[in-house]
Amino acid sequence: MRPNGIAVSATLHCLTGCAIGEVAGIAIGTALGLANLPTILLAISLAFLFGYTLTSIPLLRAGIALAVVIPIALASDTLSIATMEVVDNLIMLVVPGAMDAGLGDLLFWGSLAFALAVAFVFAVPVNGWLIARGRGHAVVHETGIHGGPPVRLVGAVTAAAFIFGSAVLLAELVA
Repeated sequence: MRPNGIAVSATLHCLTGCAIGEVAGIAIGTALGLANLPTILLAISLAFLFGYTLTSIPLLRAGIALAVVIPIALASDTLSIATMEVVDNLIMLVVPGAMDAGLGDLLFWGSLAFALAVAFVFAVPVNGWLIARGRGHAVVHETGIHGGPPVRLVGAVTAAAFIFGSAVLLAELVA
């Protein structure tokens, strides 16, 4: 696999945990009527939690000790998740009404889908840079253990999220 392919694959893997945590955090914060800052902090916390967890589970199942797994998860996912979290939360804050939309509003889900897809695009070069230096997801590759959902499936869902989110935001802009 070419370095660009590895970076895309690593970012899609990282996006899975990030998206689960981000969606859960924003949805919980919105459902509870939390202000923007606590909602975003919850989303960021859950994104890191799910990201690290999805990296750690296959390693732990393979019998690698937790004391070894933790530094691997931190090294492989931290900068990637941080990049995605900055981008997707900024988009959610910038899109008018996105943070105030309810869970039943198309604007909420469209903005979030668009934000996560764009965050993926910003994180790919970050992961490529890390991998080229033997860091980031390259640390997981050194173990020979890989997990998570199929990369093509995550890629297809990300593309669909971008199309859906773009359509919703364009419809909002025109309306």
